[in-house]
Amino acid sequence: MARKVIIIGSGPAGWAAAIYAARANLEPLVFEGDNESELNRQMGMLPLGQLANTTEVENFPSWPAGDLREYLKTALPPEDQPYWVQANKEQPAHVIYGPELMRLMRQQARNFGTEIRSLDVTEVDLSKRPFHLKTHDGESHEAMALIISTGARANWLNLPSEDKYKNMGVSACAVCDGALPMFRNKPLVVVGGGDTAVEEASFLTKFASKVYLIHRRDKLRASKIMATRAMEHPKIEIKWNSAVDEVLGDGKMVTGVRLKSTVDDKTEELEAKGMFVAIGHTPNTKFLNGQLELNEAGYVQWTKLARTNTSVEGVFAAGDVSDDYYRQAVTAAGTGCMAALDAERFLAHHGEI
Repeated sequence: MARKVIIIGSGPAGWAAAIYAARANLEPLVFEGDNESELNRQMGMLPLGQLANTTEVENFPSWPAGDLREYLKTALPPEDQPYWVQANKEQPAHVIYGPELMRLMRQQARNFGTEIRSLDVTEVDLSKRPFHLKTHDGESHEAMALIISTGARANWLNLPSEDKYKNMGVSACAVCDGALPMFRNKPLVVVGGGDTAVEEASFLTKFASKVYLIHRRDKLRASKIMATRAMEHPKIEIKWNSAVDEVLGDGKMVTGVRLKSTVDDKTEELEAKGMFVAIGHTPNTKFLNGQLELNEAGYVQWTKLARTNTSVEGVFAAGDVSDDYYRQAVTAAGTGCMAALDAERFLAHHGEI
């Protein structure tokens, strides 16, 4: 029997969609992804989304400073308790941590009756309703409405030292992490040469003592006005024809980067307390096999203004898989809510609820 709604993906968009769908008695099934997949780990696609790979989250509404210990003890089941609660250690910081926030969203969806399966969806057939899905273990499922919330993964430099210092000074989101205390009044590095890199470098000047913008070429790919703004900013120094060869650290935090020239054999070391990689994101849409309309950047295209409808009737998209502009947890959660409401109204219109 076909499900009313299936949600693929388990970041803020997926859980917000599940909460709203469950409260509307749509009995949603969420495929959160395979938590034992080494490929998922390497590609940053494990369950709970990108926030599960972050530390402090200061910009998600409702989490002011405070000790969350007693709240988490009652809000989450024992197996989902943070390590510092289980070990009765002091809270690491007076903010919510990414993994804790995502587990709370997951638990809230489960509290309303959402069914959760830790499986990857590997194939979909969107040619007719009910839509047909196949998971990595060979199971088949059908849905009258489908919400795609598989997110987008950051593009990295693929350096072992970069991977080592992720969340210890290495980040792919300046807007998310740049205001953290460990980066304030410190020299920082941004890698990239497009509009995103220049925007992130400009944003970081509010907090950093200096921002180095590392670019492989001798000319920025950013729009002319953005490039001029960066080159004229007193806090930004552009390192032309350079690539990060190594992230330097003391085992606990980033202390700098080693650059290698792209035109000769020269190297240079820069002192820095953080490195922000801004070389783009890749939306997780491969499993769709071209069955939904995508924009030029490869993100699922909304086909109605201010609605989460896609090019296939009954399929909706939410979160970073359909957002190449904001890419924030709160905006992802908002579109998850929208997708659930759009799915509910679609099913009601067709007399299926």
